[in-house]
Amino acid sequence: MFDFAVFGSLFLTLFVIMDPPGITPIFLALTSGRPVKVQRRMAWQAVCVAFGVIAVFGICGQQILDYLHVSVPALMIAGGLLLLLIALDLLTGKTDEPKQTKDVNVALVPLGMPLLAGPGAIVSVILAVQKADAVSAQISVWCAIIAMHVVLWLTMRYSLVIIRVIKDGGVVLVTRLAGMMLSAIAVQQIINGVLQVVRGA
Repeated sequence: MFDFAVFGSLFLTLFVIMDPPGITPIFLALTSGRPVKVQRRMAWQAVCVAFGVIAVFGICGQQILDYLHVSVPALMIAGGLLLLLIALDLLTGKTDEPKQTKDVNVALVPLGMPLLAGPGAIVSVILAVQKADAVSAQISVWCAIIAMHVVLWLTMRYSLVIIRVIKDGGVVLVTRLAGMMLSAIAVQQIINGVLQVVRGA
């Protein structure tokens, strides 16, 4: 009743897109100057918001596509292009790091959405749910989503320790590797979408 291939594929994709090591310095910057308890609470809030957004699109993704009259191959190609843009940002280090604001709960915006539950993660989850025909595949998909959010929470909760271990150079290295892997996933997704269009023509 569990498909490890489906679980591993989606978990790796979400890990590369959501980039827990890369989110660490951003989380620290957004929550700097606040008590440790507040930082931990904000980490929990950010993960809850991200999971809520991902879950809504995972459950209602098909209905949203039907309403907009968008086919799965079109979504795959668009998602691949979107992931490629994200990958290029990771590779070139051009990702924007939002500044801390006093009027907005940064755990909700921008941490929960769109940094964690961004377009790339949403598209990947919709496609994974679309492909999961068997019950075991569906269980594996949702287990991967939950596991990824647990990793995100642990990463942000213990970010002060993590940043001391891997240092800034380690974060940059992991981010570049994540960009390279994500670019390969994006290109493959575009190819799969184009092949589906050709076969359906």
